Amino acid sequence: MVADAPTLHAAAHALASSLQPQVAAIFFVSAACTVALAVLLASLRLRPPWWCACAVCEAYVTASWAGEFDNLCDWYAHLLRRAPGRTVHVHVLGNVLTADPATVDHMLRRRFDNYPKGAPFSAILADFLGRGIFNVDGDAWLFQRKLAAAEIASPALRTFAAGVVASELRCRLIPLLHSASSGDGEKLLDIQDVFRRFAFDCICRISFGLDPGCLELSLPMSAFADAFDTASMLSARRATAPMHVFWKLKRLLNVGEERELRDAIRLVDTLAAEVIRQRRKLGAAASGDDLLSRFMGSINDDKYLRDIVVSFMLAGRDTVASALTAFFLLLSDHPEVATAIRDEVSRVAGDGDDRPEAAVSSDKLKRMHYAHAALYECMRLFPPVQFDSKFAAGDDTLPDGTFVAKGTRVTYHAYAMGRMESVWGPDCAEFRPERWLCDGRFVPESPYRYPVFQAGVRVCVGKDLALMEMKAVIVAVVQSFDIEAVGRSSRRPKFAPGLTATFAGGVPVRVRRRHRTSR
Repeated sequence: MVADAPTLHAAAHALASSLQPQVAAIFFVSAACTVALAVLLASLRLRPPWWCACAVCEAYVTASWAGEFDNLCDWYAHLLRRAPGRTVHVHVLGNVLTADPATVDHMLRRRFDNYPKGAPFSAILADFLGRGIFNVDGDAWLFQRKLAAAEIASPALRTFAAGVVASELRCRLIPLLHSASSGDGEKLLDIQDVFRRFAFDCICRISFGLDPGCLELSLPMSAFADAFDTASMLSARRATAPMHVFWKLKRLLNVGEERELRDAIRLVDTLAAEVIRQRRKLGAAASGDDLLSRFMGSINDDKYLRDIVVSFMLAGRDTVASALTAFFLLLSDHPEVATAIRDEVSRVAGDGDDRPEAAVSSDKLKRMHYAHAALYECMRLFPPVQFDSKFAAGDDTLPDGTFVAKGTRVTYHAYAMGRMESVWGPDCAEFRPERWLCDGRFVPESPYRYPVFQAGVRVCVGKDLALMEMKAVIVAVVQSFDIEAVGRSSRRPKFAPGLTATFAGGVPVRVRRRHRTSR
């Protein structure tokens, strides 16, 4: 039976209606591809304003440097070693890189007012760090610094902090390492993860007056730690884009890494909010002498308090853990340094107490000059913060003659500086704590030659506390354990992107208990 004309017409109309969305989509995609192709051809013909054809910029944009170097920081160190003035301009980033101590002095002391963090830098980290101390200038920075410095300088807090570190060593870190050393030696431990958890517990108790175990969270603490690491990594990646409009557009559309960053920051916000809530809940029941209580007494803005909490977590957890991880990685490759530290501990603290949990007093830690030198030497080669950037507020000329236009990003590269023969001599690549000693006593270098803790008015306010914490860990662990890195070496590290130096894939180690004998 043959269908009549109206039926055929209706069927054709229905078919056309059902195909209309697909046809429209095809036309839309075709048009978008045509526009994208036109823009690409135009850009190739005209070249965008950030384009540069020099060898450095071409290698950066194409990532061809990765064929020879494992890490971007190693490529930068290579470039700076070859540069006559130890200064390199990466035009596509609008970034001047330097490893010249005179330029660091120029930026951090002589022309400090001309080199603030700057609005571009603050915009990159605003979602993660907000108005925290590491992301602000002017009065906001000065206010936070004064409050933090006053609290950290108090003898009461220093005594309290030493007690917290001793408690964490005795009750958590040493028992964990003891457990890992039991058995046939086949059990591996990620020492980077261990030190991150240790440092996080310490910073919560010292800075916030809280034990992390009291936090009431909907997810395991590991989930929040992972979110913190993700937020740090993805925030750092923003700075590597030749044009900031790329990541800003992705953030607007909530796609790709920017969506992942937003999800991570949401978890970080939850953690910070719980810290603030618990601190308020304790109220008068707690001493009120911790840093967070001081800030809460002056600030009635939870968003601002959140930014302060996150900044202290970044400083107290990530930098300390980074330095300790690098230290024990170096020690695995240089067992003679571990032996020298043990000899010094025996001389200064004695051998009377064979308990691994027995803490060494702060006064005795200060007298351990070799351990101090070894820690400084570690951070020379592996600074927890590999570089620091400022933005020129006005036109300037650097000591080596490099012209810096207003708005240019200027970066001093601490990681590269530690590997410069012109700064540290022909043995700069060697781990040699003795370079810091004179007649057995530790002798510091100029902070502009060794800007690991920054320098000038922005020098790290928590420097002494961090050194005390790290030395206490080093002495306690080295006395009682041998830490052997498995499948990792300090001679060819691989870093993950982030605001602090993080070893990609962690640092698996084998822990062996040492049986000391009294002399």
